[in-house]
Amino acid sequence: MAGPHHDLQAQTFMLPLGTDVPSLSELRKPGALSALEEESRKASAAHTPLETVGPARGFAARATTAVTTHLPPVPQPQRAGTVTYPDPPRTMSLAECRKHMTGTAQIYIKSRFAVCTALKVTTTWTKHRGFPLGISTFVVYTRGTVPKVDDRTMRFDYDVVDFKKINTTAASGQEIEIAGTIPKTWPATAHAQQTGDWTATKTLDQFARMTPAHFAHTLRYAPGQGMGSGAADAVFGVYQTIITLTSPPGWLGPNPWVGKPAMFAPRWDAGKYLGNPTGGGNPANRGGASFSYAPTLNYSTKADAPERGVALHIQKAFTHPGATKPPNGNKKVPGQDADHSLHRLYLDARRRKDNRARAVTNCRKYFGADYTAGGKDCDEFPFATTYEGSAQAEYDPHVEKNNFSVLPVKSGESQDAGILLAQFYKKNRIIDGMDDGFLVKITP
Repeated sequence: MAGPHHDLQAQTFMLPLGTDVPSLSELRKPGALSALEEESRKASAAHTPLETVGPARGFAARATTAVTTHLPPVPQPQRAGTVTYPDPPRTMSLAECRKHMTGTAQIYIKSRFAVCTALKVTTTWTKHRGFPLGISTFVVYTRGTVPKVDDRTMRFDYDVVDFKKINTTAASGQEIEIAGTIPKTWPATAHAQQTGDWTATKTLDQFARMTPAHFAHTLRYAPGQGMGSGAADAVFGVYQTIITLTSPPGWLGPNPWVGKPAMFAPRWDAGKYLGNPTGGGNPANRGGASFSYAPTLNYSTKADAPERGVALHIQKAFTHPGATKPPNGNKKVPGQDADHSLHRLYLDARRRKDNRARAVTNCRKYFGADYTAGGKDCDEFPFATTYEGSAQAEYDPHVEKNNFSVLPVKSGESQDAGILLAQFYKKNRIIDGMDDGFLVKITP
């Protein structure tokens, strides 16, 4: 079928894994090819997850819906009187990626240190103005992880699976190139250190004969190349898997065809306040790596949750902002969605103090000078350690005034919530400023 006939055509589509590939008889029905084209168009419309933070956020069209994310378990009370926020997961199995890449999902964010994406590649082989001869498909999974807390190495695992050929195709001679690319970094002068296989080129049959069809690529940027974000020494980037298909001679259609799954947004930093400041004695390994997606701080309202009072306060601020103090009919506190994330305030100690002072002033004003009676603290949300804290309007005249909430809560619960927040910052490598962000979720 691969002869030099002008009426042979190969048309390839990029599809979400949840899209059903039509049978040959279905493909012969009017409008079937157009439906595949529409699904492929929608899948390729946005490559940047909604939760992306930092410079990569504006690199390509952003998705309009939140991606599937993993919510960490709520902290458990500790007998010794201390609390510990859960460690973010740093592994991602192929089975996990398969499980979560369903429906129209383009990316799964397990944590800032474990993400994956997948793409179903479907080629229709037709003749005589679109009469279907056969269909071939395969799936490419890309998993990105940062395996170690104290290492700057980022790993990308590729799996090419689920090969199918239906009826008559020329897929045996179709060349497939899968490449891991870095189309953009901030700053542009940053130089990558790469090992492994970041480009693999084989025919569909050659990939299918591999057991398994798997290859890996490691990537890192040395410290000292970063930019902005205060003292973070951050290198931001875009990591993009590119799949290129070249049909055998004699087949018309886009040739080569290029498809791109959802992009990843990796980041490397070496801020002294972020962990691993010395590299364990190896200066070239200072700092760490992560993916620039807004993580979620999970607080619980369970009766035995150490942070319960704070969780209940934030829940009220999210669901009934008009009932909180100070009064503000337009109040909508941030932290609930990716377009209104919170930003860590670390480097400006004066502004943190101003946030705290403004919160205490409002506690006294609305709950009385004795609001601490019974062992209570003035709790504020957004947190004093964020740019959205109580004094935000004093630093930015364009924001809504009194767009925060204060409430006296039990001192122990307030302090435990603060300990958990500090651990969350460190474990997720949240950097100071607008190039990062995080969300808050309140669970029962």
